[in-house]
Amino acid sequence: MMMDKRATEAMVLENEVANVTLDSIGEAVLRTDVQGKVTYLNRKAEEMTGWRREEARGRPMADVLRLIESVGGPAVGNAVGIAIQEDRATKETAECTNCVLVRRDGFQCGIERKVTAIQDQDGSVTGAVVAFHDVSAARAKSLEMSHLAEHDALTDLPNRVLFKDRLTQAIALAERQGKQLAVMFVDLDHFKKINDSLGHDVGDKLLQSVAGRLIACVRRSDTVSRLGGDEFVVLLAQVEHAEDAAYSARKILRTLAAPHIIDNKSLDINVSIGVSTYPNDGEDAEGLINRADNAMYEAKEHGRNNCRFFRHEMHARLAERQSLEADLRCALGRNELLLHYQPKLNLQTGEITGVEALIRWLHPQRGMIYPAQFVSIAEDCGLIVPIGQWVLLEACKQAQTWRDSGLGVVPLSVNVSAAEFGAKDFLSGVRAVLIATGVEPQHLELELTESVLMRDAEAAVVNLLKLKAMGVQLAIDDFGTGYSSFTYLRRFPSDALKLHQSFVQEITADPADAAIVSAMINLGRSLKQRVIAEGVETRAQLKFLQLHGCGEGQGYYFSPPVVAEQATKLVEDGIQARVVH
Repeated sequence: MMMDKRATEAMVLENEVANVTLDSIGEAVLRTDVQGKVTYLNRKAEEMTGWRREEARGRPMADVLRLIESVGGPAVGNAVGIAIQEDRATKETAECTNCVLVRRDGFQCGIERKVTAIQDQDGSVTGAVVAFHDVSAARAKSLEMSHLAEHDALTDLPNRVLFKDRLTQAIALAERQGKQLAVMFVDLDHFKKINDSLGHDVGDKLLQSVAGRLIACVRRSDTVSRLGGDEFVVLLAQVEHAEDAAYSARKILRTLAAPHIIDNKSLDINVSIGVSTYPNDGEDAEGLINRADNAMYEAKEHGRNNCRFFRHEMHARLAERQSLEADLRCALGRNELLLHYQPKLNLQTGEITGVEALIRWLHPQRGMIYPAQFVSIAEDCGLIVPIGQWVLLEACKQAQTWRDSGLGVVPLSVNVSAAEFGAKDFLSGVRAVLIATGVEPQHLELELTESVLMRDAEAAVVNLLKLKAMGVQLAIDDFGTGYSSFTYLRRFPSDALKLHQSFVQEITADPADAAIVSAMINLGRSLKQRVIAEGVETRAQLKFLQLHGCGEGQGYYFSPPVVAEQATKLVEDGIQARVVH
């Protein structure tokens, strides 16, 4: 009797020690008998289930440990019963890594659970132990990481990986249903200039604004993705006709053109859109994206702020453009760029008043390539600034060569691109070239278009004043084609207005253009500006300009752009006869 009592006391003590041990661990533990009724909960299990040990004892395990497969999903099967009957704990563990526990008060959390059958010394199953722990935080972190892997960090839009997956699924659905879909490649026009002039923080906020407007333009079933930089792509999951995609593109163009208010500044931006359709333009995701990209480049080449649908001949043009870009990146280093010079004349006396430096590209295989074919490429791929710096330096070197050779001072005009004018080191670069070549500042005239100046008119005024303080001459190029107001015309410290050739070439054919040119000449004279007419090609045009008091002109009627040696001869011999006779 004494031995039995001691054995019983030892067993009780052992159970108490075991329970204290189980209460101290972070894992929740629940025990059942062979009928699947609860016999024990440790403290962690009490906390997670909401049941106190005394209340839970004797209840079916399914009442205390309520498990469902997912939030709002069906109940999990009776793993304890299976484990007791068949001792298949390992299998059940594998099937219950994504269970959701419904606590007594209804709160739900994700758990992982392991069920193990309990055997006595004879090997008979006497019950089961269920060990489980909260994995909500780990699952949330996993979902967050998965979201980050598939979404753009700046805009939270699907990234390229997720977009291609959705597009692939949409293609499969369209194929089964015999439907069409469309892919739109959307690229911001001149976005780099915003980053360069206003900073990347403003640029990032503008991209977020664009993303929000794109989402508002499409249906919930469509997908808007940011591929990177200023490139977005839109999946129109189902379209009946190509006109449906055209309508969406027009809506996007209109919506994004409205001013974006960023840090209390009103920013205007346009986009170029390329569209491809399934199955006409491709049958896989990558092909459709590439063809929409091809069409987008076509939109940029046709003036930007418009939409183009893919056509198969675009492939050849894009390949040509990419080939030119690759060659252009090497052109400076290989000394393939050169300058031609076109004289400007006093339209009353016929005297040469200066020359304009114009870039050319002598390609080793393609021959002479003119600016219209490669300047836009240089702008898009970031080469325009180093090319512009080269032009200014080479032109000033030539001007000093003419002076040193005894030809005298030949005033020089050089065009300045928007990217150059907006560069932080532009002013110091101009100063450095003048010092290095010895050209007097008053003999250099920088030509800037209206559109460049009006992009940020206030900043332009500041830079122009600094250039004037340096002594440099300034001309507003392509006058009449931009949007400069009279207010800014008075504030811009320019010395000359250059009338765009499109007006000059129509003055003898269109009375309206004749009236406009006459008004612009009078405007320039009233602002005490030199007025220079570009593109003079006929004697009739010359006579009109002389009659209306235009001071200077240039064009093929006098001379085309020529190499330095020929320009030297023109300056030496003069070409007065074509003006005064």
